[in-house]
Amino acid sequence: MSLSPASGIGRFYKHSAKIIRFVRLGCTNRPFYHIVVMERRKNQHQPVIEQVGSYDPLPNDFNERLVALNTERIRFWLGKGAHISDPAAELLGVAGLLPIHPRTYMTAWRNRRKLAEEQVVAAAADQSESASASASA
Repeated sequence: MSLSPASGIGRFYKHSAKIIRFVRLGCTNRPFYHIVVMERRKNQHQPVIEQVGSYDPLPNDFNERLVALNTERIRFWLGKGAHISDPAAELLGVAGLLPIHPRTYMTAWRNRRKLAEEQVVAAAADQSESASASASA
């Protein structure tokens, strides 16, 4: 009588779906993420198969966000059929390992539009200042 694969004999674990995702670490208001490979059905606080990188989203003194990736192992897991979460896909796209995620384009577009609006408001304020200064002189 053979055991079923779900009984923990390892065959199920070998063929289950894997995913590359972030695992949040750090303190309150100071997040830090490990980029890990784990089973798709497990939550982020359960044991992982392998850590393939890290990501610090808060800028340091030089306004840099630090990322460390083990690209060889990421490519290995992608070759094995691992899925990728959306945040991890965005980061890997910016790093050049994957095509750029569409959400990255949308975020950049929104940031450019916001910057242009701020410049228009600043220019209007400068013009009104110069007009009021010349009128009072």
